[in-house]
Amino acid sequence: MNLKITGLHLEVTPSLREFIESKLERITRHVDNVIGITVTLSVDKLVQKAEVNVHLAGKDIHVEATDADMYAAIDALMDKLDRQVLKFKEKQGEHRSAAPQANAADAAL
Repeated sequence: MNLKITGLHLEVTPSLREFIESKLERITRHVDNVIGITVTLSVDKLVQKAEVNVHLAGKDIHVEATDADMYAAIDALMDKLDRQVLKFKEKQGEHRSAAPQANAADAAL
């Protein structure tokens, strides 16, 4: 898994990097096929914005969140990303489990 953390108009400190990596562990526990993750942190006046692009095998997920505090924005971002990844994983499971049942039903006829 490739991880790229970029800061626009702010410096990415080691504590921010460590916080992001610890939060991403939760995401990588759900899916194994993560190819790359790009995190972009930016500041625009009083608004802290965090964006993430996750490249999975078969899907790209883009999520963004804003807050007055960067750590709160990252927390909100990871919650949104977690929901998106779980939704993707459920869809993958539905497709895989539905195909063999359909073939077995056709073979019985």
